[in-house]
Amino acid sequence: MTASATLPAPLSTTARSLAPDLARGIMLLGIALAHAPQFLLDWTRGSSALNTIAHFFTTLVTDNQARGMFVFLFGYGLGQLAQRQYARGSEWPSVRALLRRRSLWLIVIGLAHAVVLVPFDVIAVYGVTMLFLAFLVRARDAVLWRLGLLTLIPGALFLTWQSVQVYTTAAEGSPFTIAKYMEPAFVEHLLTNAVAWPGRTLVSILFAIPGMAWGLLAARKKILDEPERHVALLKRIALLCIGAAVAGRLPAAFLAVGTWPDVATPVVWVTYAAHSFTGYIGGIGAAAAIGLAAVRIGRDHGPLTTALAALGQRSMTFYLAQSVVWVALFYPFTLGLRDDLSFAASLAVAVVIWAASIPAAAWMHRKGYRGPFEALVRRMSYR
Repeated sequence: MTASATLPAPLSTTARSLAPDLARGIMLLGIALAHAPQFLLDWTRGSSALNTIAHFFTTLVTDNQARGMFVFLFGYGLGQLAQRQYARGSEWPSVRALLRRRSLWLIVIGLAHAVVLVPFDVIAVYGVTMLFLAFLVRARDAVLWRLGLLTLIPGALFLTWQSVQVYTTAAEGSPFTIAKYMEPAFVEHLLTNAVAWPGRTLVSILFAIPGMAWGLLAARKKILDEPERHVALLKRIALLCIGAAVAGRLPAAFLAVGTWPDVATPVVWVTYAAHSFTGYIGGIGAAAAIGLAAVRIGRDHGPLTTALAALGQRSMTFYLAQSVVWVALFYPFTLGLRDDLSFAASLAVAVVIWAASIPAAAWMHRKGYRGPFEALVRRMSYR
């Protein structure tokens, strides 16, 4: 077969599996909650009680865990894409060419996102990872397991270093957040982000590979596509992974809100290392729990379930839309609220942004509109 491919008809809504889309829709809330405080200069502004509760919650639930769910679902989607191509009769050269074109367009969109909007982009990270590691689609299960475990170590250690920096600087009253590096003018913003983009993207590949590898494995088994066939496995994954995540992340949550005074530096590192390592596990456990919820929901989808699934089907578009709102609210050359909101208030903003995206996605679903960026990547990936 040739390396080109005819644009196939998209899967109908009824043909799509509920669990992956539902997981992506809920995941966007976790991403919004993890990102919102990163646009603040001061985490002590406002009610200390509310801020403490909010900080404890994000450290336990979203920080470095929403990202783990994100990369797992990316790997799962990659596996779904490859399996659909094989089911249509495509051979590996054609599939590889498709993945490369898709990778390049993800890199283009991610570059624009990181330069024009916010620097912590994941779209280009996925594109670069898929460009160089597309061969993993054909790798043996054992290879994917070992690669995930091997790359988990440097990825989690890098996240640990970031978390320790945030903890140390927050204790000094000036958290290590993106707000400290916002440029006063839009042109300077573009130049700074463009210079930093290559290094940030390459380093971020470290924490993308484990989730990608394990997501590919899960897609091969159709664990989320056919969750009713894997109920026992999903229950074990959800209980073990979420349980391990709570146990491994609770100490960091208490540490972040100042419950432990005068903690030695080695203890801080060990605490946040456990937080980072179990964040990967917790993200996978959350996806498994949503798979179980999809089994319970069955085929009788209510309006909220349909809307959340519609949001998940358009996750890239609404992920980018979140970044537009962050820039509009917090940057010095826009509304400049980075020094005006409390930690707790930033989480409220995140919830409002996510909640507003649900009826927007539902409206697009009713009108038959695909997400514009999903449609763009799809059209440009096929020739």
